[in-house]
This record gives sequence, structure tokens and C-alpha cells, in this order.
Amino acid sequence: MVLKIENLTGGYTGVPVIKDINLTINPGEALGLIGLNGAGKSTTIKHLLGLLRPQKGKISLNGVELIKKPTEFKKQVAYIPEVPVLYEELTLKEHLELTMMSYQLEPEKAWVKAHELLAMFRLDDKLDWLPVHFSKGMKQKVIIVAAFLADTALLVIDEPFTGLDPLAVTNLITLIKQAVANGKMILMSTHILAEAEQAISNYAVLNNGTIEVIGSLADIRQHYGLNDSDSFDKIYQILNQEQNHA
Repeated sequence: MVLKIENLTGGYTGVPVIKDINLTINPGEALGLIGLNGAGKSTTIKHLLGLLRPQKGKISLNGVELIKKPTEFKKQVAYIPEVPVLYEELTLKEHLELTMMSYQLEPEKAWVKAHELLAMFRLDDKLDWLPVHFSKGMKQKVIIVAAFLADTALLVIDEPFTGLDPLAVTNLITLIKQAVANGKMILMSTHILAEAEQAISNYAVLNNGTIEVIGSLADIRQHYGLNDSDSFDKIYQILNQEQNHA
């Protein structure tokens, strides 16, 4: 079981945004994808979700190549987008039922887990609510509940902390840690590194569409010449300086 992104080049209308990306995520690993806006994080994620077709390279998960067996590949992936998207005509309960059907979950067992997740995010009394009644933060929690309910091999998370209250952030970090402990693979894109540090073991730094370095927090600090006393956020200042001098 492993996610492999090999020599991936891609973007929009023939113009490469990411160039020769190589990433591997093993079971029980949470990898943070970090970089400035426009570095290629969202483009990488869109390729991983099958929303963009690679110009070069391939993506495989547990031996299943995305471009050859897209349905089989996507059944192994759950996604938490930066902006939550819900079906306006479906209740919270119906969203979870749709998740169970999509991932072919056994309903009785799945509902036990669903109720645990709903209670964690204080949604357990809102099963009959429609999305129009949810705040942005509550919609985000619905997406989080559905994604962790799916129990997939790989979880792709894009800027998850924006809009969440502090308790929800803590609960999400707990879920990520539990997923990693259970052998799941996590790819998370985020700018909020203080929270990410609690759940992420390794990082890949994207800059101008290429990966500059992959490694632990200590590896990243060493690569960019950061002291232990420096905030990890200082990396963004360094990346900005590199772009300005490129």
C-alpha cells in the first residue's frame, strides 16, 4: 500500500504549472504540502483527484494507476476541500447516506462511526438540517465527518483549518493522528503550520511548480538555514525572496 506520484507534469491548457513532481506517501504517514499561493499545491491535488489530466507522468495508489482505472483509484480516496460543497436539497443525514452508498459501506456499522463523528463535531442533533441552515464552519464539519466516515486508504485535505473553531481544529488533528495510527495515508495542503505540526510527520515544499525539499521539520529547517528559535512560518519569507530573485 503506497501512493506514488511519478514525474508528474501538468496544469491547464497545455501550460505546465507543476513540473516533474515526485512524491511517495506510505501507510501511516501524513505529508504536508506547503508553499506560497501559485506554487502548484492546488494543481497537484486536482491531478491526484483526477480533475486534471497529466501532461506527463503517472499517479498510482496501492498499485492502481489513476489514468487506467479511475473508478477503482477514486474509491480509495476521500477529499476535504478548502471550500465545503454540499447538495442544497439533501439533509445532513442524506449526505452521510450518500457517502455510505458511494463507498459501499455496511450501513449499520457505518452509522455507529457516523454518530461518533457527529457527536465530536456537535452535529448529532442536526441530521435533518439542510445546508442552508449551516454556517461555513458547520458545512466544513459535515465534509470532515463524511471524509473520515468513508474510511479510505488515502485522505486528501486542502487548507482544512480555515473557518473551524478551536475545538473543531483540535478534533480534526485528533482524527488525523488516529488515521495515521491506523495505517492511513494523508496528504494535507495548508498555510497554517502551527496546527499542521501537530499532525504532520513530513513536508514537501513546492516552489514555482517544483518540489524543493521533502523531509521532516528538522530537515526543512536545515535546508532553509532556519534556527530552532525561528518560526517555521519564516519559510514563506524565504520562498518569497527566492521568487523575487528568480
